[in-house]
Amino acid sequence: MQSLDLPEDLPVPVDDGAAEHLWGATLPSITLSATDGAAHDLGAFSGWTVLYVYPMTGRPDRALPDGWDAIPGARGCTPQSCAFRDHHADLAALGARVFGLSTQASDYQREARDRLHLPFELLSDTDRRLAAELALPTFDDAGETLYRRLTLILEGSTVRHLFYPVFPPDANARDVIDWLRDAR
Repeated sequence: MQSLDLPEDLPVPVDDGAAEHLWGATLPSITLSATDGAAHDLGAFSGWTVLYVYPMTGRPDRALPDGWDAIPGARGCTPQSCAFRDHHADLAALGARVFGLSTQASDYQREARDRLHLPFELLSDTDRRLAAELALPTFDDAGETLYRRLTLILEGSTVRHLFYPVFPPDANARDVIDWLRDAR
């Protein structure tokens, strides 16, 4: 069983500037599948939306890729998701809905959503369409291109605030809540 505790010696990611261009950006009209089977057009979002983008969710029956903990910012997808789960009511009270997004297929994500009891959906971008349209930061590991962890706070489909790099990932939901409270 995977632990939700993060190792104390994880390398801290540095801000490499790869997300600077996202401030004030508008999400394009890209439709992605969600874990509930619905399709969501990112360019048609309305109200406040928290879109946390993460590399991949591990599974308890599978080992993480070799060297995963040595990649700055890679480890922590499950603790981050659980923090958004635990603070979901706080975010809803602030008028924000939550989505997670990764390159994993919806079936894989559905297992994580159900196992972790997430009260929100995860979006699948297996073709990295959002990365191509918005030049989102990515990294390569074991022959796969994965998203670097970042969180976008959207008003409609416009980026009003972002967190990049996100560290520690299990504190991200609290950081988002603090920003939303101050923004109101």
